[in-house]
Amino acid sequence: MQFDDFKKIVLERRSIRRFTEEDVTIEDIKELIDCARYAPSDTNSQTWQFIAVVNREKIKEIEQMTWDQLHKKAAEAEERGLNREARMLVKSFGPYATAFADAPVLIVCLATPYTSKFRDKIFDPVQLVNPSVWDEEGIKSSCLAAQNLMLAAHAKGLATCPMTGPVLLAADQLRAYLNIPEECQINMVISLGHPSEQPGKLARKEVEEILRIVD
Repeated sequence: MQFDDFKKIVLERRSIRRFTEEDVTIEDIKELIDCARYAPSDTNSQTWQFIAVVNREKIKEIEQMTWDQLHKKAAEAEERGLNREARMLVKSFGPYATAFADAPVLIVCLATPYTSKFRDKIFDPVQLVNPSVWDEEGIKSSCLAAQNLMLAAHAKGLATCPMTGPVLLAADQLRAYLNIPEECQINMVISLGHPSEQPGKLARKEVEEILRIVD
């Protein structure tokens, strides 16, 4: 692949929230996960797992549990006198947090515990960092895999949207519903399907604003 071809994939990918009724094949899902697993990870720890929910009724149930927890948070805010913020939470954040509801596939991205020979033989014995840092290492690698997945989906003519709403609001409920082991962190969910919209290009900061070159 030429660089221009790859850059076209990167620049044209969009976060899609509206999907057609067409299903995504299991073969396509497996192809995307095959691409995801070739992402880099710290000491090749490969701290990622994926759950692909392909049952639309189950996806609707995950949507409902997310809304239930969102309304609970709004009610708690109102009890503290934060009426305006509670309304904004429901009306503004709610639709974004549940924009996966009409997708034919919901991919739940997990981060597994970070282990490596360096951690076992060096890092932990010398107490290099607080143990909580290793949870972050798992999330970082899982995010790299998720980006591979989303770019691969776009290259196949599919569409995705990464979201953390169900994680922020209903992680405990989602964990119980999908029987996710306690040692796995829930990183994000990614809706997947055939796009029925093509959003315009969003503004991006210029390279000069985000790059500092040190010579």
